[in-house]
Amino acid sequence: QVQLVETGGCFVQSGGSLRLSCAVSGHSFRAYTWGLFRQLPGKEREFLAAITYRGGNTRYADSLKGRFSIANADTDYTMYLKMNSLKPEDAAVYYCALRRNWVLSATLGAYPSWGQGTQVTVSA
Repeated sequence: QVQLVETGGCFVQSGGSLRLSCAVSGHSFRAYTWGLFRQLPGKEREFLAAITYRGGNTRYADSLKGRFSIANADTDYTMYLKMNSLKPEDAAVYYCALRRNWVLSATLGAYPSWGQGTQVTVSA
């Protein structure tokens, strides 16, 4: 059973930076794609970024404007999201997701496996 665990969410000052991590276990996929989403209070979950494991390809939501960067570590099966220039409107629960194969999908339904989410709070 695939398990995803996000860590790194916390309180940060506006303009600051934060790095989230997502570790995966319990699968035997040779090729897979990480997805990163967030959900603001009262809003639908939205796509932020995706990266193919060992595929070297990424995809970002246009709204991020280069502030966020997604990466993965080949050796420890972990995905990282570096967030810079954080704004109060970035405060949300951040979720990582996983799907088989190298498909940089921005659609929630394309990812069958999800983490529990980690809360990011940004001061005004």
